Amino acid sequence: MSAPITSRAAAERADAANPLRAVRDRFAMPDGVIYLDGNSLGALPRPVVAAMSDAVERQWGTDLITSWNANEWWTLPGRVGDRIGALIGAAPGQVLCGDSTSVQLFQALVAAARLRPGRAVLVTDGANFPTDQYIADSVGRLLGLRVSRVSPADFRADEDVAVVAFSAVDYRTGELWDARAISADAHRAGAVIVWDLAHAAGALPFDLDGLQADAAVGCSYKYLNGGPGAPAWIYLPKRHQHAADLPLTGWTGHRDPFAMVSEYAAAAGIERARVGTHPVLSMLALNAALDIWTDVSLDEVRSTSIALTDLLIARADALGIDVVTPRESARRGSQVALRLPEAYRVCRALIARGVIGDFREPDLLRLGVAPLYVRFVDVWDAMDVLSDVLTAETYLDPAHGRVNAKVT
Repeated sequence: MSAPITSRAAAERADAANPLRAVRDRFAMPDGVIYLDGNSLGALPRPVVAAMSDAVERQWGTDLITSWNANEWWTLPGRVGDRIGALIGAAPGQVLCGDSTSVQLFQALVAAARLRPGRAVLVTDGANFPTDQYIADSVGRLLGLRVSRVSPADFRADEDVAVVAFSAVDYRTGELWDARAISADAHRAGAVIVWDLAHAAGALPFDLDGLQADAAVGCSYKYLNGGPGAPAWIYLPKRHQHAADLPLTGWTGHRDPFAMVSEYAAAAGIERARVGTHPVLSMLALNAALDIWTDVSLDEVRSTSIALTDLLIARADALGIDVVTPRESARRGSQVALRLPEAYRVCRALIARGVIGDFREPDLLRLGVAPLYVRFVDVWDAMDVLSDVLTAETYLDPAHGRVNAKVT
């Protein structure tokens, strides 16, 4: 896949040589659709269908409340967490699944800041996804910290910084930050580092343990394909678990939750990150989705992602489109952002013709390439459709609301 792809026939040959080519069959891909929005909502893995049927009809319908033990519902957060941990460089016992990304980020930031009492600054990226910024501001107000918005490209830590909280991949542009250098800089200054891996987990190898990350969070419905609203997760390394003072002290995180005592005492290890009763059905769907990864190499995922985005960028260049995403492969995730004056209307026109991407204010067309199911011919054909739309100016006027309103 290293040779430039200059024709559709060459794209077909690249697909035939792709080590991930058979993985696409594990997804229920709709006919007549080129799906380039897996960086917002992953496609449906086929194992999820049977798993959800069993969860509803047998586990809930027949086994009823006995499923908490008989079908191991109670242990799902840790078991699913370990499976996610294997994809982000976290040893077992350090990732817990449950709640939303917003909840997990609040948990992580407060706990991280409490590890550095007396320091005054929480650093975040002013281009971060809005939730990351909103939660950072809330934590700042709660703990009396000053929130400083700094691009990861310009970040330099000092002795006033308590917490550094960045996304590994910029959700708008697809830029991949140098997590190793940023983590090392934060640690040299005595700060703790929290990573948001929403646009990294399942798209590229990540080494949380190797980076000595202090905490991390992420969603499960993008490249992990857990389904809409799939539960998020939190990473707390073992070296911090005993000292972690998590702000949400729900009953399931108690060391003896069924004692029903009036005073909280945190559970040992990662189990203390539990809050309330976890969403069993959506977690079972995510658990089935993770079966897709059993024999998949993240190195092959990454190399395929780079080749797919290389092709997309080359085709955009040929069309004279402004590419916002970095051209250096080591500096981009698994999406490409194109700047177009009529990006929103172009996006709607593409969707009407079966090419699903998404739009970001004010002028970005964002095309995600999930390597498990996006093919080289998909990218080639999608860019042909984009060329037709731009040449004929067959844009669609905005309808009610925003296209793909619920995407992140």
